[in-house]
Formats: sequence, structure tokens, C-alpha cells
Amino acid sequence: MIQLRPSTERGRGKLDWLESYFSFSFSQYYDPAHMGFSNLRVINEDYVAPGKGFATHGHRDMEIVTYVLEGELEHKDNIGNGSIIRPGDVQRMSAGTGILHSEFNPSNDQPVHLLQIWITPDQQGVEPSYEQTFFAPEEKQGKLRLVASPDGEAGSVKIHQNAAIYASILTPTDTVTHTLKTGRNAWVQITRGELTLNGMTLGAGDGAAISEETALTFAGQAAETEFLLFDLP
Repeated sequence: MIQLRPSTERGRGKLDWLESYFSFSFSQYYDPAHMGFSNLRVINEDYVAPGKGFATHGHRDMEIVTYVLEGELEHKDNIGNGSIIRPGDVQRMSAGTGILHSEFNPSNDQPVHLLQIWITPDQQGVEPSYEQTFFAPEEKQGKLRLVASPDGEAGSVKIHQNAAIYASILTPTDTVTHTLKTGRNAWVQITRGELTLNGMTLGAGDGAAISEETALTFAGQAAETEFLLFDLP
């Protein structure tokens, strides 16, 4: 079963410096029909204005993955990390027993466009940690590149959950497939372009919840399409 979550039906938040689209209930957006999927709790698509950002705030017991689509995002935290996250980077922060961090757009004139993803961990109270890895476009072109996994397989960032995240870039001549093991679920999030998933068309901002399926076939339908695939318990 594939259940479409259209971009236009997501929740929306709007401030003078921040525009957000929520796939699941978050902040002022509450929808009991969309509280998450499997261990995937949050997918927020954010646009942050130049010179603005999220002041220092805290998290606990959550795996937080940031995927920048355009622009740059500056990260600082209280366990000694400071970095700039750019397109191609995948940042993982395990909040564990508690972490304080800030996220800021360092540009004077360019917005930053990103996805922030929360996954509930399979254990609580872990030591907070941080990891950031760059995946070149050619690693994702016409294939599913593993970017997050429980054991850091193939250079992916390591998350505390039996889940995997893949990133892919497709042209109209590209087709990729993924096999779901028995009892596994999946979520797909399109970041740009358009593709078909088992014949169903999805465009930028669309998501899809997948269960009781075995084979997933993705075919590019735009000049360039980028998406994330979550393989979930």
C-alpha cells in the first residue's frame, strides 16, 4: 500500500524570517492523522532568511538529521561542534541525555533551504554526539546512496535506530529499485523534480507512506529529481 502525502496538504508555519512545511504534526500544526510514520517523527522543509536562524535551544532522546538543499546552515552546540552544512552534507545529531544547539543562516543575501528530520531512537539516555558527512552528487546519480544507518555502513552517518536513509538523484533515463524485507515500511520524500513510484507520480514536496510492499521502483520524470527514501521498522 502506498499512501500519498501531497505537498499541498502539509502543515505550514510562517514567520518574517522562516517559512516551514510540516509533513507531520509539529509546533503550532497539529493533525492527529499525521503524527509520524513508524519511527519517523518529523520531516520539516524550512526556508531560513539571510542572517537569521534558530537561537540556542535543547533536545533530548531524538536522532536529528539535517539535509541542506540550497544555501548554507551554520551549526553550533554545547559539546564542542561548529560547522557549516552545505548541499550534499548529511548531519546527524544524537540528542541523547540532552544537547543545546543553534542553527543559523550565515549568508548576507541568500536563503537556506533544508530538510530537518527527527527519528525516535531505539534507546534513551545515550551520550550526545554529532556527525557530518559529504556525499557527492555522483554517488547519488542513478542509484540509491545509503546516507544513514544503524552501523554506519558504507560511510553513512550512524543513527540509534533500526532504520536506513537513502538519497538519490534521477534523470528521465534513470530507474532505481529497492526491496523491502518482510515487516518493513518506507517513507519517500521528494525534494525537487518529479518521479513515479510503482507508477504513482510524486512531485517536489510530496511524500508517501509505504507498507505491505516488497519492490519499490523509482523512475525519474524531470530533468533532475532528488529524493530521500527511509527504510523503517
